[in-house]
Amino acid sequence: MAFDGLVTKASVAELKNELETGRITKIYQLSKYEMLFTVRQQRQNKKVLFSVHPTYARVQLTNLDYTHVSEPPMFCMLMRKHLEGTIIADIEQVNHDRIIKLTIVQRNEFGNDITKYLYLEVMNKHSNFILTTEEGKIIDCLKHVPPLMNRHRTLQPSATYILPPAMDKVEPSEATITHFETIVSDGETTPVSGILRTFNGLSKQIAHEVVYRSNSEAPTELFEAFKQVMEEIANQPKPSIMLGDKEQFYLLPLAHLKGEVKSYDSLFAMLDAFYFGKETKDRIKDHFSNIEMLVKQWLNKNVKKLEKLAAELANTEKAEEYRIKGELILANAYQLNRGDQLLVTQNFYDETLAEINIALDPLLTPSDNAQKYFKRYNKAKAAVAHIEVQLAAAKDEIDYFEGLMTYLASADIQDVYEIQDELRQRGYLKKRQEKKTKKATKPNVDRYMTEAGIELVVGKNNLQNDYVTHKLGKRHEWWFHAKDMPGSHVLVRSSEDKLEEPEIRAAANLAAYFSRGKDSSSVAIDYTQLKNLKKVPGSASGFVTYDVYKTIYIDPDEADVMALRKVKG
Repeated sequence: MAFDGLVTKASVAELKNELETGRITKIYQLSKYEMLFTVRQQRQNKKVLFSVHPTYARVQLTNLDYTHVSEPPMFCMLMRKHLEGTIIADIEQVNHDRIIKLTIVQRNEFGNDITKYLYLEVMNKHSNFILTTEEGKIIDCLKHVPPLMNRHRTLQPSATYILPPAMDKVEPSEATITHFETIVSDGETTPVSGILRTFNGLSKQIAHEVVYRSNSEAPTELFEAFKQVMEEIANQPKPSIMLGDKEQFYLLPLAHLKGEVKSYDSLFAMLDAFYFGKETKDRIKDHFSNIEMLVKQWLNKNVKKLEKLAAELANTEKAEEYRIKGELILANAYQLNRGDQLLVTQNFYDETLAEINIALDPLLTPSDNAQKYFKRYNKAKAAVAHIEVQLAAAKDEIDYFEGLMTYLASADIQDVYEIQDELRQRGYLKKRQEKKTKKATKPNVDRYMTEAGIELVVGKNNLQNDYVTHKLGKRHEWWFHAKDMPGSHVLVRSSEDKLEEPEIRAAANLAAYFSRGKDSSSVAIDYTQLKNLKKVPGSASGFVTYDVYKTIYIDPDEADVMALRKVKG
């Protein structure tokens, strides 16, 4: 990933075109690293995402749907107080670096314009989102840096905002052959490190691309390759994702990276595709780490319970041995007396009539010794039935929690709220008194539309699956699910007796992508009409059985999921 100075410059150019003079209407905080603004500009609502995540830091316009927490954090409330209703007067890149500055203007009750500045510093683990007054006093920032952490640059409320120290480097547009002669003449560094040390706002990826495109490491060759790359970025940008050993993106295809290349019409469309689903798990962990931990604990607990019950079941195999010993004692009772401690006799239940040693209690009569073994037999026999019931329950629990782990892997915040409610209803989480809020009457299912205009509905947890299959769907509509593994129920809202291949493949891809087989190849997907499904009595929501079905094998493809048009319910 390379959100360097050149990508920042391209981002600012698109942001200026799309957001300048726009009014900030809504502000949400998606996680401790991310803010989402809705900006009204030219009669359109546009979503802009600010991220200071250590790995995914960036700013971009987005067409993806993001779910926010129901109760906004204090920082979000503060941003709403200062920024909702304000106008974005200007957007600029600071010092050709990875710093973006938004000039925000608000008119007060006296008719005077109040100016504030919003800074986004895209610097990996040092990234930050900072709001200041016109005089440079920090109102607040997402990451506080007190004087004890950095005495040269304090980032916390009431401190004076100071820009990161400027690097003494050359702007790429001002590059000359002399710079490359200096780079090559320095024998202690490679051309890649020399380019990074000399020029401002470049990432390792673009430096490697320059060296790769040059025919040799001669100054003239490096300079020509550098000019070629910079001209392509300036005049013919082609935002692309390189799918090699490590997925990477840039403003143009990087020839030195081997693998498939996917190009996009705009920078932000490419960023949407690149980051699709990547941050979801971090958001869930930020807000609901206790839920994932609880599910893992119950899963591990039941796995251990299953192992213990299997060992106990193996021990109950001695039950038949107890019965045989009791029978043999009764058969030999005529030659036994109270006080005998051992019976050695032929085992007439054995084909070879092998001798068997049977321990006796000298304080009991032969009849009582036999009854003692029969009691052990009956106890072990009863234990088998009890253990088998517990084994079945433990297996059901394991299936249930493995399913929840699968759902959590692709869940958004609203999905996890529903999983949390489900865990409370089933008694795994303690119910607590909460503020009375108007609950949604329907689960938060995902809906997609095919090119033919057929709706595909995806359930992403047990409650949603139950709703999709047993409440929303009609008898003659079609149902898809990954075979023999936890995953989403996918409903194809078509009552035709036969589906067309594009709908079958689209629904099967959704079922595979939102299942445990997401990262596998050739995932088996069963599909049938809803009338062929039977609900399993007493099972968790969404569990069904079916006998009439067809199976298709498909490789889950994220690009195909993104290509489907997502619609509101």
